[in-house]
Amino acid sequence: MTTVATSRLPAIDHARGVALIGMVAFHLTFDLGFFGFIPPDTVMQPFWMVFARLVAGSFVVLAGVSLVLAHGNGLRGRAFVRGTATVALAAVLVTAATLVAIPQGWVFFGILHMIALGRVLGLPFLRAPAWLLVIAGVAIWAAPYLWQSAVFDSRALAWVGFAVTQPLSMDLEPVFPWFGPFLLGMAAARLGLLPTRGIPGPAGRALAWAGRHSLAIYLIHQPVLLGTLWLITTVLKG
Repeated sequence: MTTVATSRLPAIDHARGVALIGMVAFHLTFDLGFFGFIPPDTVMQPFWMVFARLVAGSFVVLAGVSLVLAHGNGLRGRAFVRGTATVALAAVLVTAATLVAIPQGWVFFGILHMIALGRVLGLPFLRAPAWLLVIAGVAIWAAPYLWQSAVFDSRALAWVGFAVTQPLSMDLEPVFPWFGPFLLGMAAARLGLLPTRGIPGPAGRALAWAGRHSLAIYLIHQPVLLGTLWLITTVLKG
């Protein structure tokens, strides 16, 4: 998810649109379990756990790609601050909303928090060669799988990574390992490993529109899904 305006590659907007479809599919499955339409532990099954990681990872990778596309030839300070502040504000809104609605599993460092911080952490790497981005990305990705400590189990430190037991949260994407895919996205952009042609026709235009408005869709899709399912449940029970 990103709000940075730049000369856009249609394929990147399309990829972001596809990731949004995956996100909505996962959250719809979660919500169906919450309302009792399907077994409540459905999203805990291996397929859905892997699916969720792939969707989250795709957003983080695309955020790294977007940082290079927007600022790889020189930091555009005002645009960077505006884009990062927008994502950070959206992250704060998610935290506030979940703290009220789901106090036992509120989002203290979710994907939006990771993307906002990743944009800041990515600045020193804007001029880094692609090989260094790849090495750093793989190392950061692998680090919490190789070493963990209970010191990082509290919410105060769990956002860093390395927790043995992560605190309950509806969405937790720690810096380690998730800054790794961000750097790999930057490497892909540096290496030019990006498709230049997107999906043609109405499907492509719809995906491009969704990709350009990914942050807004992220913020409103769950209230829409939950409200719709609540209405259906109320009608069925009535």
